Amino acid sequence: MTDGFGRKITYARISVTDRCNLNCLYCMPQEGSRKNPRSEPLRADEVIAVAQALTGMGIDKIRLTGGEPLLRSDIPRLVGEIARLEGLRDFALTTNGVLLPQYACGLKRLGLRRVNISLDTLDAEKYREITAGGNLAAALDGVKAASDAGLTVKLNTVLINGFNTDEIADIANLTMDSGTDVRFIELMPAGACSAWAAGRYADADAVLAALPTLAPLTPEGGCAAVYYQLPGGKGRVGLIRPISRKFCASCGKIRITADGKVKPCLHSDVEIDIRDKLGDEQSLKQALADAVTAKPYEHELERGKFTARSMTEIGGGGQDY
Repeated sequence: MTDGFGRKITYARISVTDRCNLNCLYCMPQEGSRKNPRSEPLRADEVIAVAQALTGMGIDKIRLTGGEPLLRSDIPRLVGEIARLEGLRDFALTTNGVLLPQYACGLKRLGLRRVNISLDTLDAEKYREITAGGNLAAALDGVKAASDAGLTVKLNTVLINGFNTDEIADIANLTMDSGTDVRFIELMPAGACSAWAAGRYADADAVLAALPTLAPLTPEGGCAAVYYQLPGGKGRVGLIRPISRKFCASCGKIRITADGKVKPCLHSDVEIDIRDKLGDEQSLKQALADAVTAKPYEHELERGKFTARSMTEIGGGGQDY
């Protein structure tokens, strides 16, 4: 599929739930601030039908996200059936890691290849604060479980001014002894959480300032992250800069929300409902093609325009790219 600006669309992020076992302050509205009631997520057979239609249209990279996708009891079925789809080149999942000790080995056997794990701090008290009650040790156990299972691991750290910018070096040092990548992501406002994000933005230049020995690596085409490496490091340090150096011109992804809507752009309120098309493959594929056609050239975050729905509702859990 190619959008109206000549970009080849090959990557789909499919949210399978807006529920989460953590409550990160930049991602999920706190108690009492959710404006809309939760919709029922797509059933497993519906998610699989969407994935099958997408791969049949040229999508070769799929990521399952949320919310926390491991909260779905049918996640093994979803992973196993999607992993077998013809034409799928890369298959990943975004998680906070807490449930990985019980799932990692099984999901690897079923065909999952990679996990992105949200980890915004290495301080237990700060982790409890940012996740509204989470346990850092449980998340780190998840990181270890994923690595031990043979999954490729990337850690996502949302840069938050006054919260974790003093930990940049410590977090980046996680790349030294393993092949784990750490990606620092600029904080993006969204929905009811945008007020919390105001004044907490940190430019990714803070990472370069904190790590003056970082060496740039050869750019990867179509990749949101620009990668570097510490001297002697086995993993990479990535910078994802949706605000300071937006990369919309090379964006090749679309997103499907847990309630069955296609978002051509994470930061736009344009959504195309596909729930009523799921019984008709031709209609479903046409709706997906329409969503690609509707993809805007760029977001307008720098002008204060962002989606009205919060990240957990639209499949941007952990502000992951």
